Amino acid sequence: MKYKIHNYKIKKTRSRRNLMDGAKQIALMVLFVFCCASCKKSFLNVVPDNIATIDNAFTSKVEAEKYLMTCYSYMPIDVDPTYNVGLTNGDEVWIEDNAINMRVTNVVELPRGGQNTSNPIANYWDGTRDANANFKAIRDCNIFIENVSDRSKIPDLDIDTRIRWIAEAQFLKAFYHFILFRAYGPIPIIDKNLPINAPLAETQVKRQPVDSVVNYISNLLDSAAVNLPASITNTASELGRITKPIALSLKAKLLVTAASPLFNGNSDYNAFKDKDGTLLFNATYSVTKWQRAAAACKAAIDLCAAQGISLYVFPQQTYALSDTTMTQMSIRNSMSEPWNSELIWGLTTNNVGGFNSFFQRMGAAPFDRTFIANGGITYGSAAMGPTIKCAEMFYTKNGVPIDEDKTLNFSNISELRVATHDERFNIKEGEITARLNFDREPRFYADLGFDRSIWYMANSPSKTDENTFYLFSRAGEFGQNSPVPICGYFMKKIVNWHMDWNTGTFPPYPYPEMRLAGLYLLYAEALNEANPTPTADVYKYINLVRARAGLNTVQYSWDNYSTNPGKYKTQSGMRSIIQRERSIELCFEGDRYWDLLRWKRAATELTGNITGWDRTGRTPDLYYRQLTYYTRHFVAPRDYLFPIEGNDLLNDPNLVQNPNW
Repeated sequence: MKYKIHNYKIKKTRSRRNLMDGAKQIALMVLFVFCCASCKKSFLNVVPDNIATIDNAFTSKVEAEKYLMTCYSYMPIDVDPTYNVGLTNGDEVWIEDNAINMRVTNVVELPRGGQNTSNPIANYWDGTRDANANFKAIRDCNIFIENVSDRSKIPDLDIDTRIRWIAEAQFLKAFYHFILFRAYGPIPIIDKNLPINAPLAETQVKRQPVDSVVNYISNLLDSAAVNLPASITNTASELGRITKPIALSLKAKLLVTAASPLFNGNSDYNAFKDKDGTLLFNATYSVTKWQRAAAACKAAIDLCAAQGISLYVFPQQTYALSDTTMTQMSIRNSMSEPWNSELIWGLTTNNVGGFNSFFQRMGAAPFDRTFIANGGITYGSAAMGPTIKCAEMFYTKNGVPIDEDKTLNFSNISELRVATHDERFNIKEGEITARLNFDREPRFYADLGFDRSIWYMANSPSKTDENTFYLFSRAGEFGQNSPVPICGYFMKKIVNWHMDWNTGTFPPYPYPEMRLAGLYLLYAEALNEANPTPTADVYKYINLVRARAGLNTVQYSWDNYSTNPGKYKTQSGMRSIIQRERSIELCFEGDRYWDLLRWKRAATELTGNITGWDRTGRTPDLYYRQLTYYTRHFVAPRDYLFPIEGNDLLNDPNLVQNPNW
């Protein structure tokens, strides 16, 4: 497929029907980056340009579908961690300075305090530098909706397809508004484009109050959902297109975000006004926002169930695997198995070919046949990886936090221990590793790779999980032939289990923008906040997620193993449990950073030391020394909202900057 650029509009010269075509997507991004680098132009512009090109785009069904794919083309590049703010700016992983084999973007500087107003990092507002052209995307969606809604245009377009395409564009328009809302709070609502001859004053838009923005996006999603298909039937060419479950799930996520402390009764912004004196935040807390969010979550869950969307379970294989490995594979593949039963929405645009392999390389350990022949040893190669804080976040094998388990002692996480025969499916039998790596829940071993850990793959030399791959990561060992993540842990979860380093094979998979476990936990959270004490459904939906992860129920785990056995019986205690469960279950999926913002916990969680093991150590006692690699500082309340670029404020005198920027 070829692309043309017409005055900042990316146009297709042939129909793009399959959103998973890697080479074509890469071509799109190359052209888009070139376009952005060549000229500075603000995309907060509600007046369409190049009318002649637009008119030609709606002369036939083929041309109109090209324009719809343009609307899809602005999807975030979340599969690339150097663009994924939710992953890179959280506290799950760390990237060392001048990382080897790392594509360095300014997003990498966000956790190091690099945000600014002259050239904002992850500029969702302007988008000319960071491929985040959300206002331009909205403008193109408006153009599409306006023209396709005109029955006199596109004479060969049947009515059912016309209605569906309009709904898709409505959803995309809502999604791009949501991206802006999540980062900036109050934003301009761009409901329609203005005529090309509109007076300058009309084009200088204002930011709308948070509640108005949320209601607008929610209503737009409702309108779209009515006419979206319940599922994709043409799986050969339409996987990745929007469905009704996606629309309802985004509405649930939107309303949970709006009900959360950052946007619901936040006194930090009680004086935040536009230039006319209109309050942009409602400082009054409302429990009805949580009730509305809970209802939206349940509606999305019910629709997903009706469409057969269910928690993924790894199927039995030709060669017998232990229950331990079967559980781990259910966890791993819930993210990285393409189009699995749990996936509600998988991002495919900008998410295939080179981008997808780059994402997996950030977590992968390359497998060398020489070492396979000598016992299935693997060694690591990744430029970013989990921190010790991330490793500490996972539960013990008893399903409670490591500092709450009354039966296990984790007071010295560096204490050395030898793995036993019974532990051989998690850690190589007879090998030494740190106390922190023993007696942990299945998601710890499914999500993290670490020195002497087992890493089962489809090409296991033994065919089973006995005598299979494991990691050497200490200095002077095989693992040091390639970069080991700075903190000593690998993102095993993001690597497809069919990856083969020797052949350079990285099977692509859609980035999980929404999966069912996340929706279950949103519902549990909203329902917990909507009622003074936890209800039965709060426990039901969190326990469904825990059961797939190989854990007992919250009630059983806290009653039998926690030093705070009554914690789950209160709203505040259950809030803590749900938030931790969400952080563990969705680890490395780009959610935790945005969750910490909406929970107003970022000032605590994103401030402090980044620690990891000492990669220069050649022996266990030297390797398992905890070192500090960086000290982070989150400035509250400033950093809870992204800054608007100074030039945009000069271009539109009606705009106001976010507080303390």
